[in-house]
Amino acid sequence: MKKSKLLQSLNGRGAIEAISLCGAIIIWEIVADFIIRNPIKLPSPYAIFLSYLKLWEIIPVDICTSLLHFGIGLGAGAAVGVVVGMLMGWFRAADRVFDPVVEILRPIPPLAWVPFAILWGGLSHYAAGFIVFIGAFFPILINTYTGFREVDKTYIDAAKVLGCKEERKLIKSVAFPFSLPYIATGIRIGMGVGWMCVVAAEMFGVSKNGLGFRLFQVFWPLHMMDKLVAYMIILGLVALLLDRLFRHFVEDRLLKWKKGMVK
Repeated sequence: MKKSKLLQSLNGRGAIEAISLCGAIIIWEIVADFIIRNPIKLPSPYAIFLSYLKLWEIIPVDICTSLLHFGIGLGAGAAVGVVVGMLMGWFRAADRVFDPVVEILRPIPPLAWVPFAILWGGLSHYAAGFIVFIGAFFPILINTYTGFREVDKTYIDAAKVLGCKEERKLIKSVAFPFSLPYIATGIRIGMGVGWMCVVAAEMFGVSKNGLGFRLFQVFWPLHMMDKLVAYMIILGLVALLLDRLFRHFVEDRLLKWKKGMVK
């Protein structure tokens, strides 16, 4: 019993996670210094730490630029994806109209749209945001569509009995609240895909700044692998932070009523 309580206490303080991370870093350092012995193939954690000291002036600028591209694309993807998904999920006629177009466009990789992004938007923030939009739009649309399709007919009948008979009121009072968990899941998936598309868009020169631009247009051609890995770590940390913030404000607050359904 005492051991169990101690383990729970350590786990609650994040000690297990910290130990795991430190162990991985130590193993990484040993492998880089004594086995690989080639900073081009595998830079050591110490070398990456030193690179952060050299890059501290440009890192905030690149993070903000990538977040701008991400925000433009995700915002547009969420707005359009929720509306189109709602129409397709609730109105059968809209589903028949949009479904063929969606199913043709959905399998096309976001990177295939890079030439059009450059032609339509030039080397601008909006061009990079468009690539993020393509990546985030379809997961949000599909999950919103599923949410509106899964609305229990019992809820609809009950709402009609209580006087909620107009389509607009049914959507607002029944279908949309029921679909919120699905929409939240779609946005969370869209965030992950969209963040990867940020790097891809900047990598192909859609923007002249950002984390992806620095990775593949500056560090990689010059074989500055320590700085490249440093930016890879930043990409992972920013994605983790975005996900945690989303879960805190959306899942833990907006959808906190769901916790009562989890055993």
